[in-house]
Amino acid sequence: MPSPARVRRDRAAVRVLVADDSGTARGVLERAVRELGHECVVAEDGEEAWELFAQRRADVVISDWVMPGIDGDELCRRIRAADPYAYFVLVTKLEDREHLMQGMEAGADDYLTKPVDRDALAARMIVAERITGLYRRLAEQQRELEGLNQELFRQARRDPLLGQVGNRLSMREDLERVERRVARYGHAFAIALCDIDRFKSYNDAAGHIAGDDVLRAIAGSLVANCRREDAVYRYGGEELLVLLAEQHVESAAVAAERMRAAVESLGIPHPSLDPPGVVTISIGVAGGRGTDDGAADATLTSADTALYRAKQAGRNRVEAESPGD
Repeated sequence: MPSPARVRRDRAAVRVLVADDSGTARGVLERAVRELGHECVVAEDGEEAWELFAQRRADVVISDWVMPGIDGDELCRRIRAADPYAYFVLVTKLEDREHLMQGMEAGADDYLTKPVDRDALAARMIVAERITGLYRRLAEQQRELEGLNQELFRQARRDPLLGQVGNRLSMREDLERVERRVARYGHAFAIALCDIDRFKSYNDAAGHIAGDDVLRAIAGSLVANCRREDAVYRYGGEELLVLLAEQHVESAAVAAERMRAAVESLGIPHPSLDPPGVVTISIGVAGGRGTDDGAADATLTSADTALYRAKQAGRNRVEAESPGD
């Protein structure tokens, strides 16, 4: 029959913290734990054990009951408060077994009596391995679940066609956050509302699949020509909205002109233009309204008005809000 040590080496190793003020008992436990194939750190009293646990953590703690400074049940309470998943084994003398209930109430999972029997220790370690392994799997599943939830949250705020830009939900949430900052701190912001020129005629001539490709290309160009702190959203249909953080209308208009030129430089042929030409965008720009309530909606309305002027003035241009908007 294989020895307990060999059986344990075939299993997943755990980190064990041994705390005992007796050098002899400490040495016996350390050797036995290592022979069972586990990593082991030792502490000469409860204070040192607590410091080691706070620094390095441990999967399993094997602690004497009576120690100077911090005794076993107090050490257990502290460790249980810091890490509810650490497996705690309390070691007592045979005549101290009346204290076991006190130790269990402090949070201990199991106990051993002195002198520690190696087979009894091996049995406790088997249980500890199973429990800590379960906790590890649960922790990993929890991390995976949190990651999935974050991904679902992210996907729920991405436009399903364009992918790399936000949808109306994301836009509304971000505008509300901007509005709160404006109301509280007076931060500046601007909105650039972009519309693809003659997009309906493009779809009629080239088809909707090609139109979707154009939308993706233009969205990618806007993202590439924004600062990291700016954000792009699909406002609706062929309209895209760029939220420019900490910018006044003048600097936002300069940024919008850069975006307009970048889209034109993509050189996407527009099949319905005569004479032949490329796909372009028109942009209306407006700046935040100081600390007024409804700053986001007011700015969006002004940007929409400026966009209408850009369309009326011949398209493929940037128009900024006028003082009377």
